[in-house]
Amino acid sequence: MLEKYYFNQSDQTDLNVYRCGIEECKPGYAWGPGVRDHFIVHYILSGTGIFSDGKTKKKLSEGDGFVVFPNCLVTYAADPENPWTYSWVGFQGLKAESFLNKAGVYRESPFFTYKTDNKLRDCLGNMISEARLNTSSELMLLGHLYIFLSLLIKNNRKDSPYETRYFSQEKYVKRVIEFISKNYSGKISIGEIASIIGLDRSYLYSIFKKVMKMSPQEFLISFRIERAVDLMRNSDLTIGDIARSVGYEDPLLFSKMFKKIKGISPNLFRQNLNSYSSPKSIST
Repeated sequence: MLEKYYFNQSDQTDLNVYRCGIEECKPGYAWGPGVRDHFIVHYILSGTGIFSDGKTKKKLSEGDGFVVFPNCLVTYAADPENPWTYSWVGFQGLKAESFLNKAGVYRESPFFTYKTDNKLRDCLGNMISEARLNTSSELMLLGHLYIFLSLLIKNNRKDSPYETRYFSQEKYVKRVIEFISKNYSGKISIGEIASIIGLDRSYLYSIFKKVMKMSPQEFLISFRIERAVDLMRNSDLTIGDIARSVGYEDPLLFSKMFKKIKGISPNLFRQNLNSYSSPKSIST
């Protein structure tokens, strides 16, 4: 079963609903590797599946969710034995990513869990019911989206004494990711981050490695290099400008780190940026 709807909404600037739907996936059904040009939140109603963005691969089940961020290469697939059914909503806007960040969802950790009640499920259901109408209201759809995001944000802020140890660890990791995403352009150290988050540096290293499959330092370097790649599309910026903009005062150190991550120098990468940016063919 597949039910999906697309909308041609006027520009609301802050948020725009692009589409919504529900799908009962066939065993092993997969999408990707591919990229989207807008945000899509998937909420799993039943079954299980796998989400991967090339760096993180995670098995998800009922009550879990994942977000496809714009221009991020992802793959997701239903379990061959117990395929998932999920609802989704796609949207864009100036405040879209900041709302998701407030909900504890980031490009580097695009997951969430909502098992408090059925409000999130019902909100998506109401959006789909509205979309079925030939006279569906643009403001009504947008209202459902705001409610949906507010539920996610409230869920993230809820401090439960019954949280599992692993869930608490994920919370700390998300705080580290949030700190890096806001301060990567400055001179920051992992020790400083650990102190601000309120953790021992060695403990931070162990839980970050467990959740993200890389060390905090490796993540910081990777984050800076990916932001540098984004800046390379601006032809007015020199490599030195880009290096300083992502936290490297020494262009030689930046070049060394860039080559370590990407395999070639920043200059050569920039020359071949178009070929590097071309998405692979995908099956749907």
